[in-house]
Amino acid sequence: MSDTPAHTGEQNGGGVGGHGHETSHDHDHATDHDRADGHSHAGGHGDTSTRNLALVAAINLLGFVAELAGGLLFGSVALLSDAIHMLFDALAYVMAFAASYVAARYGTDDRYSFGLHRLEPLSAFVNGALLLPMVGFILYEAYQRFVDPVAIATGPTLAIAVGGLIVNLLSVYVIEGGEMSLNERGAFYHLLGDAGGSIAVIVSVLAVTYTGIRIIDPITAGLIALVIVWSAGKLLRGSGRIFLHRTPFDTEAVRATIEETDGVERVADLHAWQICSEITIATAHVEVDTSTDDNALTRRVHDVLATNDVDHATIELCPPGETDHAHLTAHDHR
Repeated sequence: MSDTPAHTGEQNGGGVGGHGHETSHDHDHATDHDRADGHSHAGGHGDTSTRNLALVAAINLLGFVAELAGGLLFGSVALLSDAIHMLFDALAYVMAFAASYVAARYGTDDRYSFGLHRLEPLSAFVNGALLLPMVGFILYEAYQRFVDPVAIATGPTLAIAVGGLIVNLLSVYVIEGGEMSLNERGAFYHLLGDAGGSIAVIVSVLAVTYTGIRIIDPITAGLIALVIVWSAGKLLRGSGRIFLHRTPFDTEAVRATIEETDGVERVADLHAWQICSEITIATAHVEVDTSTDDNALTRRVHDVLATNDVDHATIELCPPGETDHAHLTAHDHR
């Protein structure tokens, strides 16, 4: 979540009964906070996060080249599948790096209300979608090796698999440490999965060496393919929730908490969605007692939303019944 406080928002400026809901003005605290496109990855830890992602992507691309060459030269489909896994993880880091870099430096004018932070879920969705055909290729190759097992050069394959494990551990060392961004945490978990894949290849090579059972290699490849499917599903679900504007918190619980606030009669309308994994937006129409201090009440509602990780909120205070106007609730998709 961004460090920008959740008080950035809007409210009715004067008494509730004086002007109703159509004359919202900027919140008195708005000048103390960045606009939402200021929730960028630029500066401080954001620049470090971007550099880390770029470095991890470069390391993993080198590891992919080594494992791909080893898998093709020495006949190990398990090593080949791990190479493909490493490639697409590297592409994920490249896309995360590119999205972070572009969002921090471009799209900050008024043409883009919240900057270009949508690039983050877009890159995640594309990466997840591209993983699926690769799973099909791995499973096809594994099936061919299962039906017609081939000899693998266990010594070179083992050496390359150990090299892949070292690449993954080095990448974990680069990413881990201190407070990680969401992109870094995602990369961290991917790297742990990659390390598990490298260990699986090492174990399968040793098993083939000492047992002579060649089908262990394609079976290991199939297990790695399942890990890739799990990673792809996680990426597609996470990015899909953002694109489809799934509410990132329990709406009824937040509504109930706001309605418990002194001066609030009813929450007539509450919406929340995410621009990216680090920026949450919310709007609320709140019916209030007309004798209530607007500024103080708006701050209290903002505080409730802030505790639910909302970064930017617009609060509209209305006298009881004002929110029943048709233009506030009509949604015509014709």
